[in-house]
Amino acid sequence: MSTTKITLPVFDDAGAPSGTEVLDLGTPGPWTLPDKPLTSRVAFAAAHVVPHAGAANVPGEPASVDWDSTLAYRHRIWSYGLGVADAMDTAQRGMGLDWAATRELVRRSAAEAATFRSTSVAGHPARIACGAGTDQLSPETVAGLEPGDAGLAAVVDAYREQVHVVQDAGAQVIVMASRALARVARGPEDYARVYDAVLAEADQPVVLHWLGTMFDPALEGYWGSTSVTAATDVFLDVIKAHQARIDGVKVSLLDAEHEVGLRRALAALEPVAMRAGFGVTADADGSDGRETHGRTGDRLARPRLYTGDDFNYPELITGDGQGHSDALLGIFAAIYPAASTALQAFDAAAAGEPGAARRGHEILAATEALGRKIFEAPTYYYKTGVAFLSWLNGFQPAFSLVGGLHAGRSVPHLVELFRLADGCGMLLDPELAGGRMRAFLTVNGVDA
Repeated sequence: MSTTKITLPVFDDAGAPSGTEVLDLGTPGPWTLPDKPLTSRVAFAAAHVVPHAGAANVPGEPASVDWDSTLAYRHRIWSYGLGVADAMDTAQRGMGLDWAATRELVRRSAAEAATFRSTSVAGHPARIACGAGTDQLSPETVAGLEPGDAGLAAVVDAYREQVHVVQDAGAQVIVMASRALARVARGPEDYARVYDAVLAEADQPVVLHWLGTMFDPALEGYWGSTSVTAATDVFLDVIKAHQARIDGVKVSLLDAEHEVGLRRALAALEPVAMRAGFGVTADADGSDGRETHGRTGDRLARPRLYTGDDFNYPELITGDGQGHSDALLGIFAAIYPAASTALQAFDAAAAGEPGAARRGHEILAATEALGRKIFEAPTYYYKTGVAFLSWLNGFQPAFSLVGGLHAGRSVPHLVELFRLADGCGMLLDPELAGGRMRAFLTVNGVDA
């Protein structure tokens, strides 16, 4: 237990202060930096961006990014052996981060990854994957698109531009779901047509991202159906048609049962020759062991299932007798020390250490309540919680997000987030976090 105490407000059901409680802050968890690359799971943390504290980062204004703080955050993630998934929805794609800032983020993060990789004493691969979407098309442009060939052509051109930006920077491509495609597609055939064209541009295996409506309501009916079962069939058809170009898929539906079923469907595919690179290789005998980095020629592989389930990740990453999920998670940007320590335990289990797999699961399970709080409905405001925890831990000068999105959560929500972060050892400097929380409460008129 640390020596830091803080008085927190208690709120009634209407959100009005109804009392106080004194919380003795705990110590940070027993998190460990890995001394070698993580191997039993491939894991990315989808990182947020830090804005300049004094800039006009308000709704409708172009993003003004604090590059030093933003890139330093990525260095911390890499130092724990995780990859960084950048320019994703966690970085506020479509929710404040404009295309000019996104393009610069991709360029800078990929360059930082190369620098980190070349200087890492522990040999961390510093994986970097970046989202390629269609959000350079303004909301007004998208609203003017009609279903049909012209709209589909505009979507393909936008995707192609972003794919080339990511590839030219030296990062792996994550093909993001497109609001514009959801608007102009007339059915499953149009999704197949667009993904055929986009995947043809890939010079290395990509990650396909299926983002659920809880993260972005504008993606209703993606893959041509509001039925998850029918949409999954279309999704699998796209994967099968382009398997050699697909490293894996990230599924963000917050449905563990669906994910396990999809994971088993992917495991049932015949391995195919897949071009190596960005950690996307497999053993020549067709098994799914993969190298950490490099471009060493074609190998046999099946697509990975990167969980995007920020609710059920402990059980999905731990897995069952038929396999496990890898990870590409926004929650990992908030809990990366714990995530890395758990993955180190899974590596130890793979090497035969008794009880290590249980230990890995217990570490992740201890953070689950925090993850569920950060990602509770409306889920698309989860970035607010990630930034709040970053600020509490001293990794950004102000509690702020581009586009003013730090206003996305209520004071009672953030107070509970603070309690849960303390409970699972994610306040890395309790004295600093306590001081910042007191300042937050004072500014919001609920200090004791």
